[in-house]
Amino acid sequence: MTTQTQAEAPLIAVIEDEDHLAQALIFNLEAEGYRTHHEAEGDAALKWLTTTPEAPAAVLLDVMLPKRDGFSIVRSLREAGRYLPVMLLTARGRSEDIVQGFAAGADDYLPKPFELNVLLARLSALLRRMHWQTPATTGSNPAAEADSPSLALGDRVIDLAELQVRSPTETIHLTLMEADLLRYLLDRPNKIISRKELLENVWRVREDTDTRAIDNFIVRLRRYLEPDPANPVHLLTVRGVGYRFVV
Repeated sequence: MTTQTQAEAPLIAVIEDEDHLAQALIFNLEAEGYRTHHEAEGDAALKWLTTTPEAPAAVLLDVMLPKRDGFSIVRSLREAGRYLPVMLLTARGRSEDIVQGFAAGADDYLPKPFELNVLLARLSALLRRMHWQTPATTGSNPAAEADSPSLALGDRVIDLAELQVRSPTETIHLTLMEADLLRYLLDRPNKIISRKELLENVWRVREDTDTRAIDNFIVRLRRYLEPDPANPVHLLTVRGVGYRFVV
């Protein structure tokens, strides 16, 4: 990491109930220059994440926790308007579990057991994605402007640079994964895109799966984008294949 003062170092929340794994993560993250905060129980973790004055730069979140699981925590964060970058860590590595995690609002998913260098690389990539998506407070963000154009769809505006979909009545905040999916669709207007293609290129799931979680995810995007989600005109289902995004 770039040399920086301790106060400037990104804060990483480690939500893990296995003490030996939590301490190993904390030790190695701090050796890489990050600051850390640890919680071991689901309800306490959610309370801290929704009330802490300093939002962590990213959350490493175990799925199997006492009292409240990781899926519930990330879902509650999104419902509370907390759009922290979240990487789920879990021994439940089936494709269905991975897609369920993304449908709940996670931004990345790393099955256990994992190699430390893989986790650090994925964390660094997650932080870069957040940085690229977030406009600078002063001046412009060339990467965001080049890769994340605003697009008007009827009375709605997709603004990937600010992770938002705006309508005349509300502003909807997007997770990084939602923004990634929208960018993938926007880059392929009118093309029929299979579920398998989305799973492999957006969710990075390399296995065949029959899960319907991806369909539920599309339903959520329709609520953001369509004037009448029950009768979509932009995000269309191609029966038996996948989806087509019509601009």
